Amino acid sequence: MTLWLWCAVGAAGGCGAVARFVLDAGVGDRFGRGFPLGTFAVNLTGAFLLGVLSGARLAPEALLVAGTATVGSYTTFSTWMLESQRLAEDGGARALAANLIVSLAGGVLAAALGRAIGGQL
Repeated sequence: MTLWLWCAVGAAGGCGAVARFVLDAGVGDRFGRGFPLGTFAVNLTGAFLLGVLSGARLAPEALLVAGTATVGSYTTFSTWMLESQRLAEDGGARALAANLIVSLAGGVLAAALGRAIGGQL
Protein backbone atom coordinates (compact mmCIF):
# COMPACT_ATOMS: atom_id res chain seq x y z
CA MET A 1 0.00 0.00 0.00
CA THR A 2 1.39 3.37 -0.99
CA LEU A 3 1.70 6.42 1.20
CA TRP A 4 -0.90 8.16 -0.98
CA LEU A 5 -3.38 5.34 -0.36
CA TRP A 6 -2.81 5.48 3.40
CA CYS A 7 -3.41 9.24 3.34
CA ALA A 8 -6.55 8.80 1.23
CA VAL A 9 -7.92 6.20 3.64
CA GLY A 10 -7.28 8.50 6.60
CA ALA A 11 -8.81 11.55 4.95
CA ALA A 12 -11.81 9.66 3.60
CA GLY A 13 -12.37 8.03 6.99
CA GLY A 14 -12.39 11.42 8.65
CA CYS A 15 -14.89 12.75 6.12
CA GLY A 16 -17.16 9.75 6.65
CA ALA A 17 -17.09 10.22 10.43
CA VAL A 18 -17.92 13.92 10.12
CA ALA A 19 -20.77 13.15 7.70
CA ARG A 20 -22.16 10.63 10.20
CA PHE A 21 -22.04 13.20 12.99
CA VAL A 22 -23.74 15.87 10.87
CA LEU A 23 -26.56 13.62 9.66
CA ASP A 24 -27.17 12.03 13.07
CA ALA A 25 -27.25 15.44 14.78
CA GLY A 26 -29.51 16.93 12.11
CA VAL A 27 -32.02 14.10 12.29
CA GLY A 28 -31.92 14.14 16.10
CA ASP A 29 -32.48 17.90 16.22
CA ARG A 30 -35.39 17.68 13.81
CA PHE A 31 -37.18 14.58 15.10
CA GLY A 32 -36.00 14.28 18.69
CA ARG A 33 -33.82 11.71 20.37
CA GLY A 34 -36.38 9.35 21.90
CA PHE A 35 -35.85 6.82 19.12
CA PRO A 36 -32.44 6.57 17.38
CA LEU A 37 -33.64 7.81 13.98
CA GLY A 38 -30.29 9.50 13.30
CA THR A 39 -28.39 6.24 13.55
CA PHE A 40 -31.09 4.54 11.49
CA ALA A 41 -30.73 7.17 8.74
CA VAL A 42 -26.95 6.89 8.79
CA ASN A 43 -26.91 3.10 8.59
CA LEU A 44 -29.60 2.90 5.91
CA THR A 45 -27.91 5.45 3.66
CA GLY A 46 -24.56 3.80 4.33
CA ALA A 47 -25.88 0.37 3.33
CA PHE A 48 -27.27 1.89 0.15
CA LEU A 49 -23.99 3.67 -0.68
CA LEU A 50 -21.93 0.57 -0.04
CA GLY A 51 -24.30 -1.37 -2.27
CA VAL A 52 -23.82 1.18 -5.05
CA LEU A 53 -20.04 1.04 -4.67
CA SER A 54 -19.93 -2.74 -4.68
CA GLY A 55 -22.31 -2.95 -7.64
CA ALA A 56 -20.21 -0.48 -9.59
CA ARG A 57 -17.27 -2.91 -9.45
CA LEU A 58 -14.66 -0.35 -8.51
CA ALA A 59 -10.97 -1.06 -8.58
CA PRO A 60 -9.74 -2.52 -5.26
CA GLU A 61 -7.98 0.70 -4.23
CA ALA A 62 -11.03 2.83 -5.02
CA LEU A 63 -13.30 0.45 -3.11
CA LEU A 64 -10.90 0.58 -0.15
CA VAL A 65 -11.06 4.38 -0.02
CA ALA A 66 -14.73 4.86 -0.91
CA GLY A 67 -16.18 1.76 0.73
CA THR A 68 -14.03 0.74 3.64
CA ALA A 69 -12.71 4.15 4.68
CA THR A 70 -15.57 6.49 3.84
CA VAL A 71 -18.69 4.36 4.24
CA GLY A 72 -17.09 2.21 6.93
CA SER A 73 -16.42 5.24 9.11
CA TYR A 74 -19.82 6.72 8.22
CA THR A 75 -21.92 3.74 9.31
CA THR A 76 -22.05 2.74 12.91
CA PHE A 77 -22.85 -0.77 14.08
CA SER A 78 -21.58 -0.11 17.60
CA THR A 79 -23.83 2.90 18.14
CA TRP A 80 -26.81 0.96 16.78
CA MET A 81 -26.13 -1.81 19.32
CA LEU A 82 -25.62 0.62 22.20
CA GLU A 83 -28.83 2.47 21.37
CA SER A 84 -30.67 -0.86 21.10
CA GLN A 85 -29.36 -1.85 24.52
CA ARG A 86 -30.52 1.48 25.94
CA LEU A 87 -33.99 0.97 24.46
CA ALA A 88 -34.08 -2.42 26.21
CA GLU A 89 -32.97 -0.88 29.51
CA ASP A 90 -35.69 1.75 29.28
CA GLY A 91 -38.29 -0.98 28.90
CA GLY A 92 -39.11 -0.13 25.32
CA ALA A 93 -39.57 -3.66 24.00
CA ARG A 94 -41.52 -2.46 20.97
CA ALA A 95 -39.02 0.28 20.22
CA LEU A 96 -36.17 -2.21 20.64
CA ALA A 97 -37.81 -4.72 18.29
CA ALA A 98 -38.57 -1.99 15.76
CA ASN A 99 -35.01 -0.69 15.90
CA LEU A 100 -33.54 -4.15 15.35
CA ILE A 101 -35.97 -5.52 12.78
CA VAL A 102 -36.47 -2.38 10.71
CA SER A 103 -32.75 -1.59 10.72
CA LEU A 104 -31.82 -5.10 9.58
CA ALA A 105 -34.52 -5.42 6.94
CA GLY A 106 -34.08 -1.85 5.75
CA GLY A 107 -30.31 -2.23 5.58
CA VAL A 108 -30.50 -5.41 3.52
CA LEU A 109 -33.02 -3.83 1.15
CA ALA A 110 -31.01 -0.61 0.86
CA ALA A 111 -27.82 -2.55 0.09
CA ALA A 112 -29.61 -4.66 -2.53
CA LEU A 113 -31.13 -1.58 -4.15
CA GLY A 114 -27.78 0.19 -4.12
CA ARG A 115 -26.05 -2.81 -5.63
CA ALA A 116 -28.65 -3.04 -8.42
CA ILE A 117 -28.21 0.66 -9.18
CA GLY A 118 -24.43 0.41 -8.94
CA GLY A 119 -24.46 -2.47 -11.40
CA GLN A 120 -26.04 -0.17 -13.97
CA LEU A 121 -23.26 2.42 -13.69
